Amino acid sequence: MRILVINGPNINMLGIREKNIYGNGTYAELIGLIRDYCDQNSIDVEFFQSNHEGSIVDKIQETYGKFDGIIINPAAYTHTSVAILDALKAVNIPAVEVHISDISSREEFRRFSYVKGACIKTIYGLGFEGYVEAVNILKKHLNPK
Repeated sequence: MRILVINGPNINMLGIREKNIYGNGTYAELIGLIRDYCDQNSIDVEFFQSNHEGSIVDKIQETYGKFDGIIINPAAYTHTSVAILDALKAVNIPAVEVHISDISSREEFRRFSYVKGACIKTIYGLGFEGYVEAVNILKKHLNPK
């Protein structure tokens, strides 16, 4: 099984930005957690982070025929990007949307997700563990035995 983890704008600033919302963990620690879990479960995982919407769209398109699943935290683009939604629909690869914070208890505009419409599940409010949960969801979805 091959998974691509995509993170959107400002996720690279974890550990620096709004620690009261996102915690003290760094982006490198997040990647390490996911990589370790995937290694323990014989899952091939790659990572991509960008602050640019078009780069995220390009990366999603590049997954076609190369990856079995996508885990995506579109960050602020969650609430604005029809382009990311359309890219996910175009490649038609099972995707799980993840948010570190509890978007349901934040500002009103953060409660709506365009991306959700192309994902098999949305996880929010579990911190970094939400990504591990997303791996498990994809694993069960792709290998239902």
